[in-house]
Amino acid sequence: MTRRGSTEQAPVGWQAQKSAATRNLIIEAAIKCFVDLGYARTTTTVIADRAGLSRGAMLHHFPSKIDVVRAAVEYLHAKRLRAFRRAAQPTNISADRIRLNLDAYWQHVRHPMFVAFFELTVAARTDPELAEILRPAQEAFEDAWHRTAREVFTDWDTTDESFDVALDLTRYVLEGMAISFLVHKETERDRRVLTYLASKLQELHDSRLGQSLPAPR
Repeated sequence: MTRRGSTEQAPVGWQAQKSAATRNLIIEAAIKCFVDLGYARTTTTVIADRAGLSRGAMLHHFPSKIDVVRAAVEYLHAKRLRAFRRAAQPTNISADRIRLNLDAYWQHVRHPMFVAFFELTVAARTDPELAEILRPAQEAFEDAWHRTAREVFTDWDTTDESFDVALDLTRYVLEGMAISFLVHKETERDRRVLTYLASKLQELHDSRLGQSLPAPR
């Protein structure tokens, strides 16, 4: 009986794996469509075609575009968070630590995953349903951003306002640069800005660190 039961259960497991693989195929196709075509031009028909499926087969897994979007946001968030955490560069040398992590986040915001998330964020400005779907992922990334920064910069007083200013300055500048990068390739101007930002963050770090050190006797 056990042998027969195992034989009967095998197709069920195979079918579940096949279904999961098809869902991932659809989700990844949708993300590519967001990047290449934009949110407004992405339809279930276009997603199905990009995934190499019939529209009926796609609708079997995701009955509507918003269902695909919801799954895509979860998928994007999980991948983006893993990539961000892997990119964080703890090191004992503070100067290297600032520049390494600055460069890592610059690479992060130039990745297609960020472009897709940015496209959805812009679309959500006039789409309350999409905004509601995005909000938990945005809040979770914000929390992970701060928590990871505290783990990397252990010598920086995280209760000091300068710490939050440094984080906000980094995100505002680099994410703004990433938007510009959508229409032009990286230039010497970008590298100059990164170098200048790194120097200012280092000054901010050193000035606050100096205040926390005991006065020499």
